[in-house]
Amino acid sequence: MSRKHDQVRLTKLKTPSPSPSGTAKRPSGAVDRYFRISERGSTFGTEVRGGLATFFAMAYIVVLNPLIIGTAEDVNGETLGIPQVAAVTALVAAISCLLMGVVSRYPFAIAAGMGLNAVVAYGVAPLMPWSDVFLLIIVEGIILLILVLTGFRTAVFAAIPPGLKVAIAVGVGLFLALVGLVNAGFVQPGDGTPLQLGDGGLNGWPILVFVLGLLVTIALYVRRVPGAMLLGIIIATVVALVVEAVSGGGDNELGWSLTVPTLPTGGGDLVGLPDLSLVGMFADGGLNFLARWSDIGFATVIMLIFTLLLADFFDTMGTMVGVAHQGDLADEEGNISGAREVLIADSAGTILGGLGSASVATIYAESAAGVGEGARTGIAPIVTGALMMLATLFTPLVSLVPFEAATPVLVIVGFMMMTQVVNIDFTNPALGLGSFMAIIMMPLTYSIANGIGFGLLTYAFVSLVMGRARQVHPLMWLISVVFLIHFAEAPINALIG
Repeated sequence: MSRKHDQVRLTKLKTPSPSPSGTAKRPSGAVDRYFRISERGSTFGTEVRGGLATFFAMAYIVVLNPLIIGTAEDVNGETLGIPQVAAVTALVAAISCLLMGVVSRYPFAIAAGMGLNAVVAYGVAPLMPWSDVFLLIIVEGIILLILVLTGFRTAVFAAIPPGLKVAIAVGVGLFLALVGLVNAGFVQPGDGTPLQLGDGGLNGWPILVFVLGLLVTIALYVRRVPGAMLLGIIIATVVALVVEAVSGGGDNELGWSLTVPTLPTGGGDLVGLPDLSLVGMFADGGLNFLARWSDIGFATVIMLIFTLLLADFFDTMGTMVGVAHQGDLADEEGNISGAREVLIADSAGTILGGLGSASVATIYAESAAGVGEGARTGIAPIVTGALMMLATLFTPLVSLVPFEAATPVLVIVGFMMMTQVVNIDFTNPALGLGSFMAIIMMPLTYSIANGIGFGLLTYAFVSLVMGRARQVHPLMWLISVVFLIHFAEAPINALIG
């Protein structure tokens, strides 16, 4: 493999969108130069605002991850506990975000990945003790780091055609919009249909809070009000608190999706030292992991690592592409200068997720909320990380923002990312059909990795049918075969079994 495919090509970045403060200025100090704040047309205040917006958009993970990881039973019937998982979820997110900000200098936040935590809780834990589960995650993170250091991960990123990278960004946007609509209860499973509008209609105060938050955010956004996303979240949260207080609802009588917006009462409910007893749990069974995994069979372990690796690998790539495109941080071919550092920090986050017993940590698509506020540098995830660190002490305040108040931002961000669809050449059958499959399969399968897989497979297949197989990068063929095997995992296991 030639050297040019061992790293992301470094070409001139497109001119970033002007920050709310105006045009780019010359660096004003060491921090400005290191993070390239002025160079990317941003300001320190804009970065702080972006970090706040990202934090509020993804703070739900501190509440939701414990409900998934903390309540699931391992092979021995043991559970981790909700308070303990909440503490390590916030801690791992804090350290990972700080690391991403300093190492990559890009506005990407990291935390326990949704979807990946479900795989861990319901696909891996039933087969082994929790200590072995987290050891497995550490091994997966080390493999990811090796793939980055050897240039393979960035080579895969560079091998994907620019048009498909744009399609991935658009697909991530639709995925985020759907996540926002579903989490708010605006879209729900239907009676006889896969999805429907609300619970047979837009019924209930939580839905009204979401609609109000969406309208306010849209109004602020189109009026170009600085901090539109963050202001939308704050205003909707205040309305939610008032609605809950006036209604006198208890035990979630109003039907909030997850978090009931109630102000904590009493000093004991406001702050407390986090329970970090789960940190380092991977070592409970000793460090001889070969012996620990022998009971369930190495073939099963390899398949579990491969499943986590594939999902983590392409979820990260898709999110990185989508957020970078939104912030004009990618070059004309869709590549990102310094992608290697981004992927190193992401791999380190996965390892930290295993060390801290918080599941697989990965780049969050909700980072787009901060980018929507104008964030363009690593200052934003540093701010997000600092708030996550505070969240270990102030969990009641973190869980105060309901889905219905935060998710309107994801819908707006979905729109912003959708606008890039005009840059896809749909007259090219391979690129057009591949892009189409990538875009629709992300929201329809609720998986960024699945969307990328179907998009790449379609692109390769159409190129082959049209006699243009030689125009497809060899790595694209390799990735397509890997995805094909992954999608056919169930029938393959049935044949082997």
